[in-house]
Amino acid sequence: MAEAQIGMGRTSMKQMAGPLLIVMILAMMVLPLPPIALDLLFTFNIAMSMLVMLVALYVFKPLDFSLFPTVLLLTTLLRLSLNVASTRVVLMQGHTGPDAAGKVIEAFGHFLVGNNYAVGLIVFGILVIINFVVITKGAGRIAEVAARFTLDAMPGKQMAIDADLNAGLIGEAEARRRRQDVAKEAEFYGAMDGASKFVRGDAIAGIIIMLINVIGGLIVGTMQHDLGLAEAAGIYTLLAIGDGLVAQVPALVISTAAGILVTRVSAEQDLNTQLLEQLGNRPQVLYITGAILGVLGLIPGMPHVAFLFIGASMAGVAYMLERRGREPEPQEPAAAPEAKPEPQEVSWADVVPIDVLGLEVGYRLIPLVDRNQDGELLRRIRGLRKKFAAEMGFLVPSVHIRDNLELRPNAYRITLKGVEAGSGEVSPGMYMAINPGRVLGPLAGPQTRDPAFGLPAVWIEAASRENAQALGYTVVDASTVVATHLSSVIQAHAAELLGREEAQALLDHLSKDSAKLVEDVVPKLLPLPTVQKVLQNLLSEGVHIRDMRSILESLAEHAIRTQDAEELTQAVRVALGRTILQQIFGGTREVEVFSLDPQLEQILTQASSVRGADGPGLEPGLAERLLHQASQLSQAREQLGQPSVLLVPPILRGLLARFLRRAAPQLRVVSQSEVPENRVIKVVATLGGAGGRA
Repeated sequence: MAEAQIGMGRTSMKQMAGPLLIVMILAMMVLPLPPIALDLLFTFNIAMSMLVMLVALYVFKPLDFSLFPTVLLLTTLLRLSLNVASTRVVLMQGHTGPDAAGKVIEAFGHFLVGNNYAVGLIVFGILVIINFVVITKGAGRIAEVAARFTLDAMPGKQMAIDADLNAGLIGEAEARRRRQDVAKEAEFYGAMDGASKFVRGDAIAGIIIMLINVIGGLIVGTMQHDLGLAEAAGIYTLLAIGDGLVAQVPALVISTAAGILVTRVSAEQDLNTQLLEQLGNRPQVLYITGAILGVLGLIPGMPHVAFLFIGASMAGVAYMLERRGREPEPQEPAAAPEAKPEPQEVSWADVVPIDVLGLEVGYRLIPLVDRNQDGELLRRIRGLRKKFAAEMGFLVPSVHIRDNLELRPNAYRITLKGVEAGSGEVSPGMYMAINPGRVLGPLAGPQTRDPAFGLPAVWIEAASRENAQALGYTVVDASTVVATHLSSVIQAHAAELLGREEAQALLDHLSKDSAKLVEDVVPKLLPLPTVQKVLQNLLSEGVHIRDMRSILESLAEHAIRTQDAEELTQAVRVALGRTILQQIFGGTREVEVFSLDPQLEQILTQASSVRGADGPGLEPGLAERLLHQASQLSQAREQLGQPSVLLVPPILRGLLARFLRRAAPQLRVVSQSEVPENRVIKVVATLGGAGGRA
């Protein structure tokens, strides 16, 4: 417990370090600081600038110091805060002597000014101009161009990464890391483009602050402290130049570090190694340079010693490099030649299994499924799998999610065993307002359709959400649209998702509580494939399989008589009669159903008893009329918000369920033997007559 508290304390201290540093920097602009504190802070500022420049020298690529724009902002803010604090001390205590603002400012002032204040002002101005006009302006221009080129090159880099991934040269983890590097590179150069403006503003502020210190010091010294003009000019000019210099030297170092960083080309070496290798690996260049300096040193009037000394030194360095290149490297004992790896034979490991359930998204939808960005869609998919398991009675396979650049940026695709089962487009950050059929008015926005149910819809901004709900629209976000579509696909293909593995896992789960029942049915009475087929038949007609105890008991009762999966399914449906009616009508005692025309029912029953399991063949005109009437009656019931159920004799249930499924998928076909005694049947329409009677 104590160790946990210590760890939490350290974490909280790390989290508070940044805000405390910024608050302290801002406080220096308001709170007066003693001279000793100014000495320490100016020294820390110089050390910080040197540290930043050395880090910039030793990084291999600019992204290794991706925090540099933030560091640049903080160091600039620190320098300006110190300028404000030192200006206060200079103007208030400057009359006491050159050390009024601390020893650091006095030392820098004496070092640069000496005994000539005019020369000191000129040299200080030159330093500021070098920083402002040359280094900062050049680094800012390089960062601007680099940011533009990096953004233009992003699509090509992304396509190259995907090409390597598709070719099998890299894995998913490496591809993800490379994509993050590409995004970070664009963000880095964009930030550097803006951060360079801080340094330019700092250089201008340095000149203005120095002038304010000189002019203000003359006014304060002569009018408030009765100093002579010459004495006041000497003291306050020394302090102003020392204050400006002690701030501009770190600024010059930081600007140099920024220039070094943005001009670097990514490599596996630091800048020092690159300089030595690229400038010193050609001795002939050094020979030529030394010869030119030697010729210049022989010209009358030239400083012979300087030119000849440098020329001879460069020739000597070239000779040493050339000699080192000729010396054979010490050879190590010859090792046995490594056997070239034999090309691996194709194996079963090269066969990639197809995902049972898959979701492919365009690149703009990646944040919805990215764990690092707390993707909302991931939580919704976990929730819908849990809900489906609770409602239907088995666990569907996991959904394999991946990005696909072949899709449109806002598009997604749902695959079932490698085949597309649904697709659509969504707009992240916007809401889909779905028209359920009874809205009070139109909405402005891009028109679309709900991909799950095909209802008309409109994409709206978040600000219009309450207005759309008030008009009667169903408003959902982009992740809910995709999750709902995925849920409808899972519901529609539930039978296909119950594979052999899932069926066995379901029986294993049931055996924890009913081991004897499972053992008596599988494999003693029925093989696993037959049980799986019965369960798939139930799921294909929307019947959940949560009551596995009743299902297995019914199978155990009828398996002695038949092994046919279709007959066993009908027997199980009778046992699940209460469950089926409860699932369709809820707790309503009176159930409204369709019935067959008596004449058609008699014809179908007689034909079915003759032809057996193959079922009767229908005359084409009658079949078309039956399908049309079933579709019309089902749509009418759906508009009223009521379920559509066709009640038929048991011998016709399976045949008509398969026959009507495509024309009216929402129509449920129930046999008379499945209706429990406590339900009251009310026929609301007749199917199969001359025109269908209601």
